[in-house]
Amino acid sequence: MEENSKLDKIIEARMKLKARFQEKMAATPSVSDSRPMGSGEINRHGMPKLPAGQTRTVKWPVLDLGFKPDISHQQWKLVVDGEVESPVTLNWDDFMNLPQTEDISDFHCVTTWSRMDVPWIGVRLADIAALVMPKSTATHVLCHGYDQYTTNLSLEEALKEDVLLVHTADHKPLEKDHGGPVRMITPQLYAWKGSKWIKRIEFLSSNKLGFWELRGYSNTAYPWRDDRYS
Repeated sequence: MEENSKLDKIIEARMKLKARFQEKMAATPSVSDSRPMGSGEINRHGMPKLPAGQTRTVKWPVLDLGFKPDISHQQWKLVVDGEVESPVTLNWDDFMNLPQTEDISDFHCVTTWSRMDVPWIGVRLADIAALVMPKSTATHVLCHGYDQYTTNLSLEEALKEDVLLVHTADHKPLEKDHGGPVRMITPQLYAWKGSKWIKRIEFLSSNKLGFWELRGYSNTAYPWRDDRYS
């Protein structure tokens, strides 16, 4: 009964957040661009399956900063704080007790490859936001990895339903090379916007550039606009 009550509260809070940001989310290019750049069949958001300048791959190349943290489930924690009403620190069991979402989405790397139809299991970032409830002042998140990586997203991008913190990919636990035990995925943006080995989600009252954004990559990272660099 207690678990059902907790789930109901998360769903109710998520729906409030969705209503609060729905208009902004609907106006983002990944769902509203009238002239998207790309080719192939149309994806579920109305965009061409393959964005401009991308090549399909079956393999999953490994890209990182040259350091792969070795974080066990027992060591892993996720801090969610900043411009929120109720900051939390989640351990592995806390995270796994949140609503689990199964989804299939595409993964677009800025280095011009796209891996299609990847099956994922994880927790919606929107459900984590529902736990902490962003203040009215919150506009962005900055995601931090155990490798000291950071990347920024606007809340209208971060709260989309297919933005997940995943622990499973291709029907098996997420490998360390790809950011396990948990990484974020952002199917509607280039993949550098999803932190590997994620350890903190910081809600902000203004935009703050992350690691690659400070080094000349796009602040917005829209694949269907070939939006790679600032």
